[in-house]
Amino acid sequence: MAKQMQGKVCVITGGSGSIGAASAKLLLDEGASVMLVDLSEAALKKTASDVGTGKDTVAWCTADVTKSDQVKNAVARTVAKFGKIDVLFSNAGNFGTVAPIADYPEDVFDSVLAVHIKGAFLCAKHAVPQMNDGGSIIITSSVAGVTGDPGVYGYITAKHGQVGLMRVLAKELAPRNIRVNTIHPGPVDNDFQLSVEKKLGELIGRDGTQFFNDMIPLRRHGRPDEVARSVLYLASDASSFTTGTLLMVDGGMSI
Repeated sequence: MAKQMQGKVCVITGGSGSIGAASAKLLLDEGASVMLVDLSEAALKKTASDVGTGKDTVAWCTADVTKSDQVKNAVARTVAKFGKIDVLFSNAGNFGTVAPIADYPEDVFDSVLAVHIKGAFLCAKHAVPQMNDGGSIIITSSVAGVTGDPGVYGYITAKHGQVGLMRVLAKELAPRNIRVNTIHPGPVDNDFQLSVEKKLGELIGRDGTQFFNDMIPLRRHGRPDEVARSVLYLASDASSFTTGTLLMVDGGMSI
């Protein structure tokens, strides 16, 4: 059976996180070349080794997605190594904090919006001119991009904002047959989510993990590999007539 991503070049920001790494592994297994982008050189080296052992189709580059020159450099390094880009998976993220509106720190609000919204904007800005027609852009939003919860001002605002960015890109890039979509994971079993749940648990006075499981019809957290399969769908020709959509990967949490 032919591999779904044979010969395709993919850039993944947040590449050393659990979703980025799981997606990289699956895309590599399906024949893609992958550039991993994240903040930590050590984490990127480990992830590249873990997901691409023995392969010359995985590379890495450190970059802060809120810095235009660093994003531009990551794109340039991808093109220099692999040629034009077929898939941009804009996956970098941070959470911020949970606090009442009067107490929510302005600098934290700014930093969360910078990573999610400006970061996704800059990645598209620099990658689109280097993308092949018929490519795909995937932005990691969240179930929080379609819902609201008390005190989660930075993260929820940013995740809603990414949907707006996606829709503008989808309209603009349709003449080039570049598809643009958001994925919306619910709680995923990883360190990022555990950190969120600890902060939330302190605020609400109960176990944060169980709090989320009680809200999910499937009664469990998702796995990074389950999110990765949705990324593969949107990256591959299987979604050739899918653009401007919100793909929920949340166990029914948004119902």
